[in-house]
Amino acid sequence: MQRRPSGPRGLTTRAVLAAGLFAIAIVPGWTLGDLAETGTGWPILDWLITCAWSGLTVAWGAPWGSYRRMDGWLGAVPIYGWYLAGILAWRLALLPYRDWEPRRDELWQTRWLTGDHVGYWRADAPARRTVTAGTRPAAGRRTR
Repeated sequence: MQRRPSGPRGLTTRAVLAAGLFAIAIVPGWTLGDLAETGTGWPILDWLITCAWSGLTVAWGAPWGSYRRMDGWLGAVPIYGWYLAGILAWRLALLPYRDWEPRRDELWQTRWLTGDHVGYWRADAPARRTVTAGTRPAAGRRTR
């Protein structure tokens, strides 16, 4: 019996995974911020820690969600960072399949799927090939 490749996740599974990823990305920052505010009495410290945590997590997940890491640092912007974290959580919950079009600089490593998975992209890591034999460059006329 030939095993059929597993397809994209269903809507419910993807939504549950995305909610979990969003919680993992945001809740620790809120918790650390609340602890810092409670310990120091400075509400601004709560915002700084929460936004910094959000920025770090969005910058970490940005390359897998077709954002540049530099765009990910926008995750430190209050409120907008949580929006970006939500988008990235939704996208990361579907990996390794993609339902969004890759950026131009990502096209070399993605492929458009057909058959049962038509409408999805797949981005696999480039295959690592081992070097089996070494060759010297062709000997040419030497210059000084």
